Amino acid sequence: QTSFYGRFRHFLDIIDPRTLFVTESRLKEAVQLLEDYKHGTLPPGVTNKELWGAQKIKQAIIHPDTNETIFMPFRMSGIISLLLQVVGLLLPNQTLASTVFWQWLNQSHNACVNYANRNATKPSPTSKFIQGYLGAVISAVSIAVGLNVLIQRANKFTPATRLLIQRFVPFPAVASANICNVVLMRHTELEEGIDVLDSNGAIVGSSRIAAKHALLETALTRVVLPMPILVLPPIIMSILEK
Repeated sequence: QTSFYGRFRHFLDIIDPRTLFVTESRLKEAVQLLEDYKHGTLPPGVTNKELWGAQKIKQAIIHPDTNETIFMPFRMSGIISLLLQVVGLLLPNQTLASTVFWQWLNQSHNACVNYANRNATKPSPTSKFIQGYLGAVISAVSIAVGLNVLIQRANKFTPATRLLIQRFVPFPAVASANICNVVLMRHTELEEGIDVLDSNGAIVGSSRIAAKHALLETALTRVVLPMPILVLPPIIMSILEK
């Protein structure tokens, strides 16, 4: 975890779609194995590979703050379901109804993932979740529909140019909505702060500065992560068409 490569490998473990299909009994075995290791009561013959496998399963499925099982579609490993949403967002010649539907579906999934993987050291009312969800959906739909209407009315653009620009509309709509979603759902953390731990994992206090850093970095990732799947395909398609 002290190097970028180490954190990247850890991230790949967290989003491994195979963890979506881990059974309840296998999850209990993994958790028990880690507990045995923690208390020095490991059964003979357990290898490091088995321990790391158990750690991977626990981190991908169990919420670190609540110790509750995260509902399967909203785990970080559920990112595979984004493929369907990306296809829908990038469909050419979309109608108003299809634009609204795919933006709503994408932001509904994002809101649930954000809530399921939230920092739960501070209690947050359900109203905050609803507020964030509505804010994200409204902003995504408004930006996507508004940009499409503006492009259609831009007479100085040729039909080919309009089509090319339209292909990039999903990205600003999704990116801005993702930021809105994170800020609205988690702005309580900015007011109350989040727990800060020392190197031994003991809570030493609550910090609004740490909360600000957490929200800023989370919002930034919500802008950067969609770029490869929402920006590169339109560029590649335009090159192939030429």
